[in-house]
Amino acid sequence: MTGQDLPPTRPTQPATGASLPLVARRLLHRGMSTLTLSTLRQSLSRFDASGLGIPALVFVIMAMLVLPLPAWLLDVLFTFNIISSLIIILIAIRTRKPLEFSIFPSLLLFATMLRLALNVASTRVILVSGHEGHNAAGQVIAAFGEFVIAGNYVVGFIVFIILMIINFVVITKGAGRVSEVNARFTLDAMPGKQMAIDADLNAGIIDKETANKRREELSQEADFFGSMDGASKFVSGDAIAGLLILLINIVGGLAIGIVQHNLSPAEAGRIYTLLTIGDGLAAQIPALFLSMATAIIVTRVTTSETMTEQAVTQLNNPYALFVAAGIVFLLGLVPGMPHLVFFVLAAGTAGVAWLALRGRAQDEASAAEAAKPIIEGPKELDWSDLDQVDLIGLEIGYGLLPLVNAETGGQLMQRVKGVRKKLSAELGFLVQPVRIRDALSLEPDSYQIVLNGVVRGRAEVKVGKELAINPGRVYGQVEGEATKEPAFGLEAVWIDPAQREYARSMGYTVVDPATAIATHLNKVLRENAADLLSHDEVQQLLDKLAARAPKLVEDLTPAKLSLGIITRTLQQLLSESVSIRDMRSIAEALTEASGRTQDPEQLAAQVRPKIGRMIMQTIVDPQDTLLAMTLDPALEQMLHNVSQHSQPGQGLMLEPGLADRLFRALREGARSVEDQGHPAVLVVSPGVRPWLARMVRHRITDLTVLSYSEIPEDQAVKVIHTVTADVQA
Repeated sequence: MTGQDLPPTRPTQPATGASLPLVARRLLHRGMSTLTLSTLRQSLSRFDASGLGIPALVFVIMAMLVLPLPAWLLDVLFTFNIISSLIIILIAIRTRKPLEFSIFPSLLLFATMLRLALNVASTRVILVSGHEGHNAAGQVIAAFGEFVIAGNYVVGFIVFIILMIINFVVITKGAGRVSEVNARFTLDAMPGKQMAIDADLNAGIIDKETANKRREELSQEADFFGSMDGASKFVSGDAIAGLLILLINIVGGLAIGIVQHNLSPAEAGRIYTLLTIGDGLAAQIPALFLSMATAIIVTRVTTSETMTEQAVTQLNNPYALFVAAGIVFLLGLVPGMPHLVFFVLAAGTAGVAWLALRGRAQDEASAAEAAKPIIEGPKELDWSDLDQVDLIGLEIGYGLLPLVNAETGGQLMQRVKGVRKKLSAELGFLVQPVRIRDALSLEPDSYQIVLNGVVRGRAEVKVGKELAINPGRVYGQVEGEATKEPAFGLEAVWIDPAQREYARSMGYTVVDPATAIATHLNKVLRENAADLLSHDEVQQLLDKLAARAPKLVEDLTPAKLSLGIITRTLQQLLSESVSIRDMRSIAEALTEASGRTQDPEQLAAQVRPKIGRMIMQTIVDPQDTLLAMTLDPALEQMLHNVSQHSQPGQGLMLEPGLADRLFRALREGARSVEDQGHPAVLVVSPGVRPWLARMVRHRITDLTVLSYSEIPEDQAVKVIHTVTADVQA
């Protein structure tokens, strides 16, 4: 078959084409219609008509600029313009603080554009239809042109110019200057206000949520006054535009009336000038309202009262009212003065003064009555008389108050905040705020650190001096008052700030008093980290872990371990200077060990090997090698035998002489290792470690006791000292 013999090809029809059977086409069409209607319903259900307000207003303004409007619509729009300006100024009067009307700058822009669009629309109507008469541009413009200024266009022009001067030269210029100064002062004061918020947060006066709210309000206040500085230019530009539109309308109206409509110059001037001035007054009065609203907003002092309440409270001065009434009465006695008017006003002012004086006397009497002591029997004690102790407190004498005052350069608040931040990051939980308060019972230069109402550390510092600390090797002496460094008890000297560089050149470590207190606070909090962790903090840690590993937390608590057991286990780790940052690994280890024991100490011993690398990272040397001490094999075997016969939760039952020799040998070994510049680390068998660690915790504070199982397999270990004791003695 040749190509000519082939049947003619037809284009491939779509699925809805006529090639399908009629029934199939109808079913498919019905399905597509159903799908389209369903999609349309879903789109309409998600549609929010409230978001069309501003776009619709912009569309109306643009339409007014380019489309001719009938006279009746101009009446509606001019009336709406007057009402909206009245609403804005009344809201401004009732506003207690500027941020309550934060939309005002944007609202001012739209109101200005609406008024200018009305000027353009009315200009078009006046120039096109003004020859038809005074009602050609609507009754509002005609009323302002005839009734308000009595049909005298000269008077109207003068009134319009006066309104322009009041608006542009007085109100707008003053409001613009106030906005500029407010914006500048607000931006300059932001750093100080931010520091004040941080100080209140660190002192525990406010919580984190309140601090964030205050920071947000501070930022909004700066943005608002910055916006008002620019928005005031809208009003001044509008005043200039109104004057130019007035001149253009008058000149254009005269030209059109004389040339196109064959009116006489006097008739054209009368008609078009009255219409133009009526148009200008109808637009200028709302502009004056908006200018006054702008001035009211930017000159408001932030208080809890509205402008009306402030006026009633602060202008209610009987003395000023009586004096003013007397002066007006004397002026009324002058010959030629309108005596009746002056005497009536003087009497009215005196009456207001008498009412104000009477009201003030009643208020004072009520206050005195309320302040009278109520004679009654001794009040019974109740729970409200008991104050809760602060978890962390720093009490200072009155001589150390300059260290807290940031305005005089005090750095103690910032130092304490840094301590909290550093400890929280290292320990793995949020350390509670430190409550700083003055204590009159302390010496002026003394302070004390309080945990749960118990004093855990106290010392003295010298304001205006600096502390030169002897780190162990210095190359000279500095003059000053000899003392002890508060945190570690090192030899130190209080010196004048002028000697700082000299002392550093001699090898001393020089710190200011705030840093000395913060270092002492850091040491006390670190040593008592277990007391800082409570059920609330542990629950926060578990909630945070549940966001990443919900199944792990669900399997751990309360199914296998209660919150109390987990809390005591974490406290046990913290008491051994182990961070709990890796909560995931700790939770996994607790889940595995919960089937074998419920004892917190044994659970902590099971957790330690799981987080061995975290324990290692703070005690290895720069070459990532663990330089360790070990026990003499005979001594370790003896301790192991004793530990097997000891009751759980008790220390090793050692013979007193042997215990004394053991601790002396451990202390000498730790000092020898530290003299070499290495941390003191003792590695023992897992069965001995818990008892030995508990016994040396408060006797040798710088000694870390590890078990062999806690050291990772790939960790390099080097034994640099062996602890021996006379076991046979």
